[in-house]
Amino acid sequence: MNKILLTAMLAPAALLPGIAGAQSAPAPTTVEPLVPAAGTVLDVSAEGRTSRVPDLATIRAGVVSQGATAAAALSDNAARMQRVLAAVKRAGVADRDIQTATVQLQPQYRYGENVPPVITGYQATNTLSIRFRDIAKSGSVLDALVAQGANQIDGPNLSLDNPDAALDEARADAVKRARARADLYAKAAGLRVVRIVSITENGENAGGPVRPVMLRAMAAEVAAPTSIAPGERDVTVNVSVRFLLG
Repeated sequence: MNKILLTAMLAPAALLPGIAGAQSAPAPTTVEPLVPAAGTVLDVSAEGRTSRVPDLATIRAGVVSQGATAAAALSDNAARMQRVLAAVKRAGVADRDIQTATVQLQPQYRYGENVPPVITGYQATNTLSIRFRDIAKSGSVLDALVAQGANQIDGPNLSLDNPDAALDEARADAVKRARARADLYAKAAGLRVVRIVSITENGENAGGPVRPVMLRAMAAEVAAPTSIAPGERDVTVNVSVRFLLG
């Protein structure tokens, strides 16, 4: 939402003789921008934006195993997780982009009426957080993980690996939009923009993360490869700009 505030600044009354005294006026202690005593200020809020195609996908993939005992559940889970981890590394994912997200071991109960719960087995869960820097390959990697025993997948969440350049573009666009509106209001008021007094950044959106639709096309006998469409993300910055009009 754009906000416009137009304020007239009046010149202060002259000091009366005998009150001013011989001492000079104290130095200003405020850090507010200095504005001439006579003039008009205009406050404009604007949003700048630019678009980028996400280049980073984060996916959680893991293995859930069941066993009659805790040791059996953990042993099966560890063996299957080793195959999943090996498949991730074979796909070219660097060690810095692989992180253990959760490790859980929980008893499973059978409930009956008027009897205490009975443990029937155990469930072990191990989940990896995996970052893909080549989104086009992430679908095929997911298929490979499932083939190696992964039975729990969440994601992907798409974002920008380095949003700084996009944010700077959005900042420049925000100031440009604010200046265009200031020129419009100044002209309507029979004035002109003298200069910018202050610029305040109120917030930013670096373009992520967002969860897109993950598509899996099923043929009659053989599943087609999983595909992920990254789309585009808006990178936005909100600023408030104060102008001096004359």
